[in-house]
Amino acid sequence: MPLDKTKIRQSFSAASGTYDSVAELQRSIGYALLNNVDSNISGTLLDIGCGTGFLTAELLRFNPEQLIALDIALPMLHATRDKQWEKLPPSLLCADAEHLPLMNDSVNHVFSNLALQWCSHLDVVFTDIKRLLKPDGQLIFSTFAPHTLQELKAAWQTVDDYAHVNDFYNADQLTQFLHGAGFVKIDIVSSLYTPQYDSVLALMQELKHIGAHNVRAKRNRHCTTKIAMQRMITAYQDAYSVDGKIPASFEVFMVRAS
Repeated sequence: MPLDKTKIRQSFSAASGTYDSVAELQRSIGYALLNNVDSNISGTLLDIGCGTGFLTAELLRFNPEQLIALDIALPMLHATRDKQWEKLPPSLLCADAEHLPLMNDSVNHVFSNLALQWCSHLDVVFTDIKRLLKPDGQLIFSTFAPHTLQELKAAWQTVDDYAHVNDFYNADQLTQFLHGAGFVKIDIVSSLYTPQYDSVLALMQELKHIGAHNVRAKRNRHCTTKIAMQRMITAYQDAYSVDGKIPASFEVFMVRAS
């Protein structure tokens, strides 16, 4: 699943000013992820794909010796820096999750909320995370799963053959990548979130505001016409609309690996 890293960086950089106002789903998933974390973690914590610092701020309650917030988009790190921190603010690191500039055995725990799905080569990412984790370290992350935005994908398929919606790895693939990287204990739990929207355009506007564009390297390079867009919207509404609302599925994997 090749992804365009330049497009990813640009999308999330552009979304840094609007992300917090529309990222309710991301916050809900982040809280669910943290509720599965043991309370006795400590040491150095790394937050991969910190965004505007929501999960980073929540991680402070574990009183880490050091907290590192990493993101590929510099404006996201600026938003994290500008938050009001009650405790010592995190160290900020602008870097790609597929090229982590950290020393071997330097981190106790790696966290990531809805960020690793933007990596093309998760086998390489997991191997690199395993490298920087201490022997008793743990990786805890959430990521979108294959049924995410299945309604939007189905609606677009009635219009053309282009890939308008990103694909996501399944549980067997994640398990294989994690085992290959050297993780032994792996726990994957699937949850389905189905928020309701006033319209298809409202859904697409939210995806834009959080930076979740189609970032595949082999996407449609041509502008989508108004006619094609309207055909997709009509197909979506006809198939899924209930009482004037349209649902959107977000399947999420919660993963713990050590």
